[in-house]
Amino acid sequence: MHWQTHTVFNQPLPLNNSNLLLSDGALCEAVRREGAEWDLDFLSSIGQQLGSAESLELGRLANINSPELLRYDAVGQRLDDIRFHPAWHLLMQGVCASRLHNLPWQEESRKGAFVARAARFILHAQVESGTLCPPTMTFAAIPLLAQSLPSSFSNWMPALLSDRYDARLVPGSEKRGLLIGMGMTEKQGGSDVLSNTTRARALGRRGPGEPYRLVGHKWFYSVPQSDAHMVLAQTEGGIACFFLPRFLPDGQRNAIRIERLKDKLGNRSNASGEVEFQDAVGWLIGDEGEGVRQILKMGSLTRVDCALGSHGLMRRAFSIALYHAWRRQAFGKTLIEQPLMRQQLGRMALCLEGQTAFLLRLARACEGHRNEEERLWQRLMTPAAKFTICRAGTPFVGQAMEALGGIGYCEESELPRLYREAPVNSIWEGAGNIMCLDVLRALTKFPAAIELLNTRFDAVKGRNRHFDRAWRQLQRRLCKPQEALGMEITSQLALLAAGAELLLNLTPPLAEAWCRLMLDPRGDVVLNERVLETLFLRASGGVH
Repeated sequence: MHWQTHTVFNQPLPLNNSNLLLSDGALCEAVRREGAEWDLDFLSSIGQQLGSAESLELGRLANINSPELLRYDAVGQRLDDIRFHPAWHLLMQGVCASRLHNLPWQEESRKGAFVARAARFILHAQVESGTLCPPTMTFAAIPLLAQSLPSSFSNWMPALLSDRYDARLVPGSEKRGLLIGMGMTEKQGGSDVLSNTTRARALGRRGPGEPYRLVGHKWFYSVPQSDAHMVLAQTEGGIACFFLPRFLPDGQRNAIRIERLKDKLGNRSNASGEVEFQDAVGWLIGDEGEGVRQILKMGSLTRVDCALGSHGLMRRAFSIALYHAWRRQAFGKTLIEQPLMRQQLGRMALCLEGQTAFLLRLARACEGHRNEEERLWQRLMTPAAKFTICRAGTPFVGQAMEALGGIGYCEESELPRLYREAPVNSIWEGAGNIMCLDVLRALTKFPAAIELLNTRFDAVKGRNRHFDRAWRQLQRRLCKPQEALGMEITSQLALLAAGAELLLNLTPPLAEAWCRLMLDPRGDVVLNERVLETLFLRASGGVH
């Protein structure tokens, strides 16, 4: 007689072939509310595509097959190229087709373009995060280049605004789509870019649009295969921003030497390099001494993307945990019926509700460049969003992993990759302390910021006692902000901004539950069944 050792049952299949948009009620509502309802059909179509087993497999393949540095070709000539797995290129085609790198600039007059892009970004982040680095930097660089692209590269703008991905190693003038990288950080400085040692000297006249020779290095050179990079270097007039193309106008390779690729904890699909400039040619953007100001213009956009990316990771981790809990049984019940698990997942769902409302409202503020209040809201809330949401990502994904138990810890699951990915957004584009200092700087530099907070938060005054008490506490701290309390001030600011959005736009039971969970210092919150059922339905699109 043949005895079977075991039969596999009570093990849910991996979550795939779901629509990442339609399963997210909070995101659908926020897209409508913030002015991008016109994009819902497209969002639904890419949500279906990105949630497919095929797209998720591309994400896995791109990460287990890291990029490879090709320093020389077969005959010994210097090449400095990067070889990627085909999965990377397929994902990048989708990213560019979704216009994550240029939608608001290509649709400048369309209301809600920033909101639509933010929603698209969140959906793509749930599949693969490394491919979001090239479009983020390109997106941040385009408005600066639109005003100051050197004349030798004036024909680049159509390709920057296209929806094509062109990975060929050829001059930018010959390509159908272009991507821009950034090189700011040096070994001795990190976030302190004023300590950069890379030097730039003018080839002729000094001034905007003129060529300079650069000698030095960059410790982190993001996406070294990009067609050009925005780089900081020291000049006679102070630190300045330069446009460094991969190929010079005459078709020759620029003197940018890739020394090695970073061996990173996560973000494995994405190439991050260390480079040296050996008389590389760069064109001055803006004036000498204005480099930091130019970079900060781009930083406000890349930092929003960091928060969007972390939110996307968290949403995917939660979706996996919720799906598993509906299908896995233990002790005679499904996990979703177990009180402790039910509360844990409910709290996670509430957290995502607040983040979704906060982020898409911030995205709407990004398009209010003609409105002083919206510009100020973006300036204040961008570093607050990056600090709070990116820092929350790692423990949140850890909770999702714990909900699956041992199988969530094994590499066959998506969750270990999401967990390794989670810290990067909290570190890149300015780590946590830098974000808190930036919030304090904004509060000090712009007196109207306090008035704006009063206006926004007083609009919901009296609707929830936890919100009112937290706002009074923050007001006392804002009378004389202390750097030592920067983290507490920044966290409270972001939580109150999210809470105000929920009190304005969600049903009272959900908004009140969020305020009690996130703003009550006692923390002893038990969500009632009505709230839990509503959250789980919204978090799944009503489909279990």
